[in-house]
Amino acid sequence: MKSAVVQLPGLNRDRDMIAALTKISGQAPVTVWQTETEIPDVDLIVIPGGFSYGDYLRCGAIAARMPIMQAIKDKADKGVKVLGVCNGFQILLEAGMLPGALMRNASLKFVCREVKLEVVNADTEFTSAYAKGQVIRSPVAHHDGNYFADAETLAAIEGNGQVVFRYAEGTNPNGSVNDIAGVMNTKGNVLGMMPHPENLIEAAHGGNDGRGLFASALGVIAA
Repeated sequence: MKSAVVQLPGLNRDRDMIAALTKISGQAPVTVWQTETEIPDVDLIVIPGGFSYGDYLRCGAIAARMPIMQAIKDKADKGVKVLGVCNGFQILLEAGMLPGALMRNASLKFVCREVKLEVVNADTEFTSAYAKGQVIRSPVAHHDGNYFADAETLAAIEGNGQVVFRYAEGTNPNGSVNDIAGVMNTKGNVLGMMPHPENLIEAAHGGNDGRGLFASALGVIAA
């Protein structure tokens, strides 16, 4: 499957994401700049992490209004998979492509460490390589990862199976409601998550727990 990585000023995880997609799929993703208005024919679009536009206004707020986002929305409406990691998650929320919001970490401090994630929903295009309830490791690095949704929205996403990942075993690093670490849209083809699976895909990283997400999204056999 073909993939694309979106590049914006201030993002600093695009190289990590490109490396992960290349190693797992066997082919390099195309890169798409923020001012472009069209995206090539791909199966997966990824918005990586970092600090787009220096996190001014709100994290992801400026990036969410760049021309490329309309092209991403159009592709998502046609069923193309979209993954937003960390700042990418923030951008998807600001663009209205996912429910809820991300606030400042409860500690009011930047958090950079490894956490444990429970795979809440393994019946998705992003998690089919995992088992429901499986606990995996993943790094996090963020200052505004405290996921919040009002009671009605929270009940809906929990009831619809839109919560894909949850912080497990007391490792919630930011105070996210219901320990939510990753959510998807009702259609199931747009996923946002704060942890960085691209940084745990091979032995050189100390493990490959993140590999299953990309294997699932790219339709390849996890190794």
